[in-house]
Amino acid sequence: MCGVVLSGIDRSPMNAQTLSLFSMLCAAQLASAGAAKENIRSEAHNSVVSHIPRQQVRSSAIASIGYSKRRHILEIQFVNGAVYRYLEVAPSVYRELMFADSKARYYDNRIKGNYLSLKVRSRPKK
Repeated sequence: MCGVVLSGIDRSPMNAQTLSLFSMLCAAQLASAGAAKENIRSEAHNSVVSHIPRQQVRSSAIASIGYSKRRHILEIQFVNGAVYRYLEVAPSVYRELMFADSKARYYDNRIKGNYLSLKVRSRPKK
């Protein structure tokens, strides 16, 4: 609706005011759509609960690692208890991480900051 090109319009003061009002409404609509999208993203971010099994590893910084081959999601639980999900991670990256001599160093050099990540809530207690 806001992408309509108005051509051949009368440039009288009334039309200039109408066009100005229309422009402000479009800007407000775009701003509120952006805010709504951020709220949805924030709600989705807060509702991520892990169902990916993780394997305990020997590391000074990482407690366990899990991977979904189907969804290409890597999950890492750190020794402080925080769990992060990394999206669109190739299976080769997961394999390299699991076989790395220093998992913390591999994480710092190859994963951290290179993939979109989400903080994961703890699994519900059963």
